[in-house]
Amino acid sequence: MKAIVQHRYGGPEVLALKEVRLPEIGEDEILVKVHASSATTADWRIRASAFPKALWLPGRLMMGLVRPRNPIPGGEFAGRVVEVGAKVTRFQPGEAVFGFSGHGANAEYLAMSESACVAPCPPSLSFTEAAALPFGGLAALVFLRDVAALKPGQRVLVVGATGGVGSYAVQIAKALGADVTAICSADNAWLARDLGAEQVLDYRTENPAQLGQRFDLVFDTVGAMDMAAARAVLKRDGLFLPLNFSLREMLQAFRARLFGGPRLQLAVNPDRAEDLEALSELVWEGRLRPVIDRMYPLSEVAEAHAYVEGRHRKGAVILTVAGPDAKSSPPPRGFPLFAA
Repeated sequence: MKAIVQHRYGGPEVLALKEVRLPEIGEDEILVKVHASSATTADWRIRASAFPKALWLPGRLMMGLVRPRNPIPGGEFAGRVVEVGAKVTRFQPGEAVFGFSGHGANAEYLAMSESACVAPCPPSLSFTEAAALPFGGLAALVFLRDVAALKPGQRVLVVGATGGVGSYAVQIAKALGADVTAICSADNAWLARDLGAEQVLDYRTENPAQLGQRFDLVFDTVGAMDMAAARAVLKRDGLFLPLNFSLREMLQAFRARLFGGPRLQLAVNPDRAEDLEALSELVWEGRLRPVIDRMYPLSEVAEAHAYVEGRHRKGAVILTVAGPDAKSSPPPRGFPLFAA
């Protein structure tokens, strides 16, 4: 099979399309023919070993000290099951699935445990649309629903509101009943409003501290805000929730806990099948839709990584891998179709 392979850390040029061995599955695994995958912020950071300074060594120990431990990158995918192990009960051959594998998804085939982060595709979505959901959708869902325990009527400030995570955070915060203010570029203000933001600020020219408003939650999806800036706009019992963090945020979280006032909480979202199913339910209800900025063929993965690394994407950057971009399965009668 064809797959993207990386044998050293570096720029996008270290990614190469090569012929590799088809993965063999165990008795509790499934083999997925991948129709669409993606390039995400996590993918380029792992490719380049671009970990925060204080976390560089832990990052290398986890991902591979000298070279990538897992040479095939890519976490998001959508495709069709072509083979199941003897003990698999959740899936059948021919079933359309999507999920997050952590690595190995930038390839024509992917082997995964049936208990891993994989679920049936939302039936109204194409494979490219389904592949755009897991990375940003899972992070936004878990951080807002579980970590922040967001309640209806609370005021949320989403920083980086049209990016790979932010575009889902706006929608999910709205679905949870929050009042959403978005920070993004002026060029993307239309998208933030379309996704559900009541108020949109241009990060280049507008300071949220000048609004005269206080928020229950500041969710920074891009690493653009620190605790001092968040404290200026949070209620006294408010929460600053950065998606990315380093030693600075660890120290700030400790200090906030020690001296009181607005809190800073650090978290890493797990990748769970039940959360994928929750995303599918939101799609079914018409409260969540995939956001796709650009699509590249698998052979142009280097260009996709370079674009993502520029930090100005809107939603997901998709890699098309195999097959026509058909609906993953026919939608049932009455299913609320969503335009991308």
